Amino acid sequence: MVKNNLFFEKTPISAIKSYAKRMNEELESGDIGYYHLPELGGDILASISKFEDNFKDIKNIVLVGIGGSSLGVKALKCLLESRKKPDSKDLYFLDNVDPFSFEKMFDKLKFNDTLFIISSKSGTTIETITLFKCILDRFKPRNLNKNFLIITDPGSPLETYAKENNIVFFNIPKNVGGRFSVLSAIGLVPLTLCGYDTKALLDGAIECKKQFLQENDNTLMYKAYHYATHKNAKINVIFSYSDRFLEFNDWYVQLWAESLGKKEGFKRYGLTPVGLIGSRDQHSFLQLIMDGTKDKTVTFIKILDHDSTTTTPNLNLSHLEECNFVNHLKLSDLINAQCDATTHALMQEGISVDLISIDRLDEWHAGYLIYYYELLTSATGIMLGINTYDQPGVEVGKRILKTMLQK
Repeated sequence: MVKNNLFFEKTPISAIKSYAKRMNEELESGDIGYYHLPELGGDILASISKFEDNFKDIKNIVLVGIGGSSLGVKALKCLLESRKKPDSKDLYFLDNVDPFSFEKMFDKLKFNDTLFIISSKSGTTIETITLFKCILDRFKPRNLNKNFLIITDPGSPLETYAKENNIVFFNIPKNVGGRFSVLSAIGLVPLTLCGYDTKALLDGAIECKKQFLQENDNTLMYKAYHYATHKNAKINVIFSYSDRFLEFNDWYVQLWAESLGKKEGFKRYGLTPVGLIGSRDQHSFLQLIMDGTKDKTVTFIKILDHDSTTTTPNLNLSHLEECNFVNHLKLSDLINAQCDATTHALMQEGISVDLISIDRLDEWHAGYLIYYYELLTSATGIMLGINTYDQPGVEVGKRILKTMLQK
C-alpha cells in the first residue's frame, strides 16, 4: 500500500470542492486521455503478446525517444531494478543527440541482437528522427521489421513510414500528452518485452485512480491546494530515500515543470521542481532548505521494506567509536531513520512537509506512484488556473532551431 501523511494545516474541504468537481469534469469529458490509460492498457498488453515471438531472439532493447517518450520509462526501469529477471532482455535508452553517448551505446551492442523502439508522439521529433537516421546509416539494414518497432500518434508521418516498411507499430492516443504517456504503449511495450509485470503496473494505477477519483479520498486535493496557493513557497522538492528514485525524480521534474510553468497574458505561473536523493543530498541541498529562504515545500518518499538484510557489523574501529551507535542496525532501517529525522527537522523549521510511505518497490507500487503524481499535477494545474497539458514555451525553441539550421 501507499500512504501520504500531510504535516501542514489543511484547508477546509468546502474551499476546494469546486476544484475537485473540475477535475472530475476533466476525467469524464474524455479530452484528457491519460486518466483512462490504466483501463486501456489491457488491450495493449494483448497486442504485445501477438508480436513477442517476432523478437524472441532479441537480447537488447534500445528505446530511442526524448522527453515524455523516454523519461517515464527510465523512471520505471530504475524503480524496478530489483525486479529484473536474470534471463530477460536488457533495456537501454538513446534520449539525446550527444555524439559521445551515441558512439558509446554501439561499442557494446550488436545490431542483430537489438530491437530499436523509435518512440515519437508527433512522429517528427527532431532528436528522435535524427538518431533513427544515424542508426540506419550505421548498420544499413535491408529489412527493418526484425530490429525496429515504432510507437507514435495515429496518422503521424512516422506511422506512415512504419506501414510502408512493414514495421510493427503501436499508437499513443492523441489526447495523451507525452509527459503523461508512460502508462500507454510508450512504457508498456518496452517494459513488457523486458519481462516486467506490466499488468501489476496498471493495477497499481487503477487502485490510485479508485482511491482519489472514486472513493473521495481528499488527501491529494488538500496537498495540491496547499502547494498551489502557498504565499511564499514556489519550489517543490521531492526528497526520495533510495537511489532507485533517481530517474523518477527526473521524470517528476519534467512533469511538474512542463505542466505548471505557464503564462497567461502578462502573468506567469509555475512551481519549480527539485529532485533529491536521501541520504546523499542531506549533505548538500538540505542546508539550503533548512537555513535558506523559506520558499520551498518538501515531499519525502520512503520505502518501508527494502527487501534487504544487510546490517552494520558490530565493529569497534579505533578513534571512530562515536559512529558505533548504528552498529547492529540494518542499512534499510538507517536510511529510513534518516528520512524521518530530516522530516522532523524541517517541520521544526515551519516548512510545509508531507511523507509518502511505500510498502515496497514493485510494479504495483510503481504504477500507483506514477499515476499519483500525474493526478497531483492535474489538480495543481486546475488550482493555478492554467492549461496543464500544453507546452508553448518548448515549441518556440523548436521553431527557432529549425530556422537557424535552415539558413
